[in-house]
Amino acid sequence: MREHITTEPDHYAPYLLSQGIRFGDLLFISGQAAGGQDGKIVPGDFLTQGRQAFSNLARALEAGGSSLHDVIKVTIFVTDMGHFQDVVQLRREFFSAPYPADTIAEIKALYDPNAMIEIEAIAAAKKIKAEA
Repeated sequence: MREHITTEPDHYAPYLLSQGIRFGDLLFISGQAAGGQDGKIVPGDFLTQGRQAFSNLARALEAGGSSLHDVIKVTIFVTDMGHFQDVVQLRREFFSAPYPADTIAEIKALYDPNAMIEIEAIAAAKKIKAEA
């Protein structure tokens, strides 16, 4: 059974997207960029945006009963591969061994021209306790 995962405010709803879907013991999280509470990309450099994107990823994972520690696979989209070492630094800050499988791809643009990074993930979700 599929379960819709969301955090509040849900900036995904107007675009007919699910922030995440839980399917059994797996959680599939849509791309998380550096949007702040207002949904706008936070100002700052690549690392500032990266930390916000990882923070948003953590919030979405927690809403689905998971965490950054449980991430199995990430795909990280960047608008400039010149930030590759920054991505490695962010992975070191937010993940721990064993590190998740990863794809990093440079793309021409993201949904907002100010966005420099977006992260999607697949994670293990904790078992849901059966109700008594």
